[in-house]
Amino acid sequence: MKICVGLSGGVDSSVAALLLKREGHEVFAMFMQNWHDTEGTLHGDCEWEEDEFVAELVARKIGIPFYFVDLSKEYRRRVVDYLFDEYSRGRTPNPDVLCNREIKFDAFLKKALELGADAVATGHYCRKAIVNEADGSTSWSLLEGIDPGKDQSYFLCQLDQEQLSKALFPIGGLLKQEVRAIAAEADLPSADKKDSQGICFVGKVDLPVFLQQKLKAVEGDIIEVFDAWYDESERYRRETELCSAARELSEAELQELSMPFDYGNIQFETESYRSGKHHIRKTRLKPNPLGCVAGKHDGAQFFTLGQRKGLAVGGHARPLFVIATDIESNRVYVGEGEDHKGLYRSVLRIAAEEVRWIRPSQALAQGCSRRCRVRIRYRQELQDAVLTMHGSGLYVRFDKPQRSITPGQFAAFYELPDPSDPYDAPELIGSGVIA
Repeated sequence: MKICVGLSGGVDSSVAALLLKREGHEVFAMFMQNWHDTEGTLHGDCEWEEDEFVAELVARKIGIPFYFVDLSKEYRRRVVDYLFDEYSRGRTPNPDVLCNREIKFDAFLKKALELGADAVATGHYCRKAIVNEADGSTSWSLLEGIDPGKDQSYFLCQLDQEQLSKALFPIGGLLKQEVRAIAAEADLPSADKKDSQGICFVGKVDLPVFLQQKLKAVEGDIIEVFDAWYDESERYRRETELCSAARELSEAELQELSMPFDYGNIQFETESYRSGKHHIRKTRLKPNPLGCVAGKHDGAQFFTLGQRKGLAVGGHARPLFVIATDIESNRVYVGEGEDHKGLYRSVLRIAAEEVRWIRPSQALAQGCSRRCRVRIRYRQELQDAVLTMHGSGLYVRFDKPQRSITPGQFAAFYELPDPSDPYDAPELIGSGVIA
């Protein structure tokens, strides 16, 4: 088989190429450049050039042809522009998931096929397997990688059958330390290279600076929400009641629970007072039992739910966390402590058109439910939940409230493991963008 390896300069893709070469395949490497700009990046001006240099050294060491492809226009149009648009609407996108769907297994795959490749291999820690469907057809399933600390199936949750049919994951059955050991034994130039961090192909960034390339900084208020708001909120009491109900919830009830809290009723009036020995007249905000203005920020679009850093608000015994943002009013709402009530929700919704099933046979029919396990961010432990499909979308009702359910992020659904098989690997059955 003629296989194109997406060689990034990292140890994972290097070992993937080496293993395929050892198996006797006709292997060639292709390095893709997806980003030119450096504004907001934290690792210097030409990080991609170093990656390309290492990738070419690896290809020479293994003895395989090396190609270079510039996909920066596609990446900007299909990933980065999407990122800017989502942040401008107060949502938090996951560019790494989009990069795999739109670039690695689409634009890059097409370039590889033009060069005669039968498949594309990457250094992802995940696996695929062939499945015999009930109707006699066959499909590809996507499974977690063996290494529980490195599984990357979440990042591939948007792939379809056509993409999976052309994808290979040679290191999915290995642990990270095994990959490092293979690279060291083969004396690969990438053996000791650190894992990449930050936005896929952009690198580690100062996010507000990066986003300010297109999004304007505008000062607004940071509002701290007190427990008294929840004590007086009929919506919160209703949510508590529904979440504890030991019954199947209606579509209307699930839709209600999936909506974020609206803190817009926390308003502040001013009052006049005299200060100092000269009794200078000044104004101040009247105390509000529901919350207070805790500080200022440079734009609500630069913050995401659950965020702790970057608030620059002191005077608290415990750290503050972002619990909501309002783009229209340019407000950022925060709560004190990791147990703040505003951090946790039990239900999320995915618009019907945003749901993607890895295997079409796994799709839920309208009105049907199934138990599964779900993760709403990379490296989160799988959480028990019930999926229910309705006309207004797919609802995920968690057994336990989840912290910082974030619009724009992807929720990935995994099949329940076989309790009789301790080696049964969770299958990723579908995903969707959180509404």
